[in-house]
Amino acid sequence: MKLDKNYNANQFEPLIYALWEKNLVFKAKPEIKKERFSMIMPPPNETGTLGVHHVLFLTIQDILARYNRLNNKDVLWLPGTDHAALAVNALIEKQLSTEGLSKHDIGRQAFLERTQEFVANSRGNMLNQMRSIGAGPDWTRLRYTLEDTSVRVVNETFLAMYQKELIYRGDRIVNWDPVLETTVSDDEVTYREEQATLYYLQLGPFEIATVRPETKFGDKYIVINPKDQRYKDYREGQVIEVDWINGQTRLTIIKDEAVDLNFGSGVMTITPWHSLIDYEIAKRHDLTYEQVIDFHGKLLPIAAEFAGQTIAQARPKIIEKLRSKKLIIREDKNYKHQVAVNSRSDAVIEPQIRLQWFVDVNKKVIDWHHQLLSFKEVLQTVVRDHEIDIIPKRFEKTYFNWVDNLRDWCISRQIWWGHRIPVWYRTDMDQKQEIYVGLQPPIDDREGYNEWQQDPDTLDTWFSSALWTFSTLIDPALAENYQLDFQDLLNKSQDFITYHPTSILVTGWDIIFFWVARMILATTFMTGQVPFKSVYLHGLVRSSDGKKMSKSRPESLVDPLDVVKQYGADALRMGIIMGVSPGNDLIYSEERVRSSRNFCNKLWNISRFIENVSDDTIQPDHQFKTKNLVDRWLVVRLNQVQTTVLDYLDHYRFAEAYDLIYKFVWNDYADWYIETAKLNLNQALLKDSLRIILKLIHPFMPFVSESIWQVLFENQGLLAQQVFEPIKINQDYLADAKQFNQVRSLIIEAREVLQKTDSQGVTMYYKKSAIINELNPIIKRLAKLKDCVEVDDGEGWRLINTKFDCWLDIDPASIKKHLVSLKNQFDQYQQDIEKLQSRLDNANYISKAPRQLVDQTKSQLQELLSKREDLKQEITRFSRN
Repeated sequence: MKLDKNYNANQFEPLIYALWEKNLVFKAKPEIKKERFSMIMPPPNETGTLGVHHVLFLTIQDILARYNRLNNKDVLWLPGTDHAALAVNALIEKQLSTEGLSKHDIGRQAFLERTQEFVANSRGNMLNQMRSIGAGPDWTRLRYTLEDTSVRVVNETFLAMYQKELIYRGDRIVNWDPVLETTVSDDEVTYREEQATLYYLQLGPFEIATVRPETKFGDKYIVINPKDQRYKDYREGQVIEVDWINGQTRLTIIKDEAVDLNFGSGVMTITPWHSLIDYEIAKRHDLTYEQVIDFHGKLLPIAAEFAGQTIAQARPKIIEKLRSKKLIIREDKNYKHQVAVNSRSDAVIEPQIRLQWFVDVNKKVIDWHHQLLSFKEVLQTVVRDHEIDIIPKRFEKTYFNWVDNLRDWCISRQIWWGHRIPVWYRTDMDQKQEIYVGLQPPIDDREGYNEWQQDPDTLDTWFSSALWTFSTLIDPALAENYQLDFQDLLNKSQDFITYHPTSILVTGWDIIFFWVARMILATTFMTGQVPFKSVYLHGLVRSSDGKKMSKSRPESLVDPLDVVKQYGADALRMGIIMGVSPGNDLIYSEERVRSSRNFCNKLWNISRFIENVSDDTIQPDHQFKTKNLVDRWLVVRLNQVQTTVLDYLDHYRFAEAYDLIYKFVWNDYADWYIETAKLNLNQALLKDSLRIILKLIHPFMPFVSESIWQVLFENQGLLAQQVFEPIKINQDYLADAKQFNQVRSLIIEAREVLQKTDSQGVTMYYKKSAIINELNPIIKRLAKLKDCVEVDDGEGWRLINTKFDCWLDIDPASIKKHLVSLKNQFDQYQQDIEKLQSRLDNANYISKAPRQLVDQTKSQLQELLSKREDLKQEITRFSRN
């Protein structure tokens, strides 16, 4: 079989992936004795297809998996998908609404069946997309956050935390989505800036400011900062009577430092039922609460004539009434503030007090290294003591800041899709309630009790996702046996014993709170181990406008399959990786994808050349035997590149590793070694060197590298199952490599001079040099010289950036013409610099011009000064001869 003339990614990629799967390349093997590398895939949400922004995390993980296999490790990269409770529930409810239905119209069972059908189709699409971009996890271990094993582990975790009183049920303020009619975790609340009217209202002797007049019906308290001297005559607990929206009302004075002295008049009223800040103030002072807005977003009877109206309906009417009572002092119609919204539904969050299930993050009952700690303290300890390393390290500050301010976690959701809370209730004949928390439904059917009813709520998606590193490693067959306790499941599951804690978690920096901390919290509690040894936080792939790619902005999304179809998966992968660094966002660029596609073609053409000039009987001998100085230079460079690339990958410097390979292959290998090899073939070394290059490039560009390997090195098996090999070099090679680098400098300078003076058919003269004598044909070919002649003394244009005595027989008129051009360009730079400098010397311009324009002028000046200096050196250089 021969390499085709052109590399057609669409033709080769499906065949290559099928070959990998057929040969179980991705399958982990806990039974063999090897060093382990394990990694759990962050499970994508089952809400549709993947976007190009998902390609980044899949590519980074695939690079790590393939790299560690090449390092002769047993690799487990475990794939999975997430049932994405809130997102999927919102999507299905939206589908129903377009049909004029609600979930209550079809019932819980029909709703779940419809959802299951949707996610099954969605899951298949996503898995095919992952294959299309070359992701190679162990598909034989594919897991799902709502499968039976996950249900068992979720229930085990809930029960264990409940028994330790780390899970409790209570009335607390939560984020309420009145559209989906469910609680939302703090992590899923985002904020958007909105312009609204800020109303300044007269409340008795006080002035208060609000953008939400509809909540004021429930205000019973006036809060003043105790340090505010303007109101020193008012006492804590003092009651005053004022005229308000619906008539006279009594308000109690409260002193609390939470009040901002500099906002408005420094006085505020509180609505504890509908504001977290107000709720915390009320808790500190043991105040009462009163609900004003119901869970559907409508005003309650406390609002009198406005009861039953939505906020949008009631607000203008309330304002009109306040205006008629002359209780509006003034209005700021350009007030900008942050509005909390549910990131899944885009609905405005309405804080509410509700009876919910919570995880206590401050209770010190967790035995961690023989100390009783709270969840919050465990989260702090494992990172502070480097049991878990966060990469890049700068995110430790973000992590600790979040953990330090962590509040009890509300884990119950009023949606139907998800893990049902494993709690059942019943009442006896005296209406006394009994609660049962367990792994399976209770079967006690004593007389005098009603039937057990399971809690209708489901668990926060992040609760099941928090168990991901260990729940996925538990043997599903063992999980079916309820005679085994949880510790038995861990002790008898071979994958858990072999691969946990996992080596690394790769995920976006924006999910450090959602998921990373939750996993540490749950895993340390349930297993006594950290979930992973390192966390690599990559940046976000943004659209060309710099904004986050999002399904709420369809125009920002790029379908990876469209890119793969046009450029190939390898090009997409490296177009994403180019320039990436830990924790830094990047702008998606089709130009980078195109550049990587060109590199695929370059590698293919290099391989075709080697195939065409090599005798089929000659195989790489793995000895890297050399014939000449250039061969020895190549072996040294191969060793340097391989050593550096492996070091970069060990330290997660993916972009730098790829960039080094890219430049080496394109410049050192193609432009230099291949060109010299055409004069003196070393077939074995050509194949040996290509073999090393294909191994180095394989984690990055698996398809094209494997496609080449299957033709040129088919008898050695699959590239994906190879291991790196050491490149042994003789110490004498280092001196030879240094000498060839000096010759390269000579050739580069000669090329540059010939190009700048537009000279052709030029002879180079040189004083006696053994190296130049040896490499004379190479210098002639690569510098594109007419001849290369040894002389006792030279004449012509002297090459100055080399240790050798060399001259180019260039027409002096060509040099003079080039100098004239340089000096004209220098004069133009000088004029432009004087204009910019004059502008910046003008005090009037500095003081009145927009800051951005002044900065732009300074930047232009610095750029021109730098160019002028370069040009000055160039003029000096060409004037010396």
